[in-house]
Amino acid sequence: MEILGIDVGGTGIKGAIVNVETGKLTSNRRRIPTPNPATPEAVAETIQKIITHFKWKGPVGCGFPTPLQHGTCLSGGNLHKDFKNLKIDDFFKAKTGNDFTIVNDADAAGLSEVAFGAGKNVNGVVIMVTLGTGIGSALFLDGKLLPNTEFGHVLHKSGCVFEKYAANSVRIEENLSRKQWGKRLHKYFKHINLILSPDLIIVGGGSSKKFSKFEAQINIKTPIVPAIAENDAGIIGAALAVKQGLK
Repeated sequence: MEILGIDVGGTGIKGAIVNVETGKLTSNRRRIPTPNPATPEAVAETIQKIITHFKWKGPVGCGFPTPLQHGTCLSGGNLHKDFKNLKIDDFFKAKTGNDFTIVNDADAAGLSEVAFGAGKNVNGVVIMVTLGTGIGSALFLDGKLLPNTEFGHVLHKSGCVFEKYAANSVRIEENLSRKQWGKRLHKYFKHINLILSPDLIIVGGGSSKKFSKFEAQINIKTPIVPAIAENDAGIIGAALAVKQGLK
C-alpha cells in the first residue's frame, strides 16, 4: 500500500510516496522551500505543487508544525498567525481535491520511528524529540501515540520556552558551535528526563544526521539515539497516519 506523505517544516515542505507496509520511500523526495510569508494560501499552493509533481490522486498524510486538535491548528506555530483556528484538513482538501490526514509533524516522525526505526518493539515510555526550526515532541506508551504533546514549550529557567533556547534555528541564529549547542540540549534533555522518566529518547529532525557532533554533551541515564529514518521520518509517519486512520 502506497500513500503520499508530506512534511511541512519552517524552512521546507517535502514529500514522497511511501510504502506504509515497509516504511520505505518508493519515490525520490520532492522539496520546495516554505513560502515567506507562510500563509495558509501560500502553503496550500506549495502542497499542490508537490501533489502535482507526483500526479497523486489518493489520500495524503501531512505532518504539520503547529499544535493541533482533530485537524485544527491551535496556533500558527512557526508559520503564520492566520493558521490559528483553521481546520487545515478541510482547507487543504478544498484547495487540492485530495483527502488529508493531518498530524503534528513530530508525532508523524515518532510514528515512523516506533513502527520501523529506533523505537520499534520498545515497550514503556518512548519520546521522540525533533530539533529544527522549533522543538517538537511525540510521546508513546507501549507503542501507542499520545498525540499533540508540546514539550518544546516547557519553560527554561530564563522564563522563555526551551525551543527559543535550544532549537536548531537558535544554534544557527546565535552561531553556536555544536559543543555549545550540545550543552544547551543537555539542559533540555535533563529536564525532559526528570518530568517523563522515559525508557528511550529518539532525536529526530534535520539535526539527527549530525547527532554524533553533539551527543557527547548530553549526559543523562536514559538511552538517547538518533532517528534511523533521519529527516525522512516525518514523511514516512505522515503517510502511516493515513493507514492508521489518525485524526
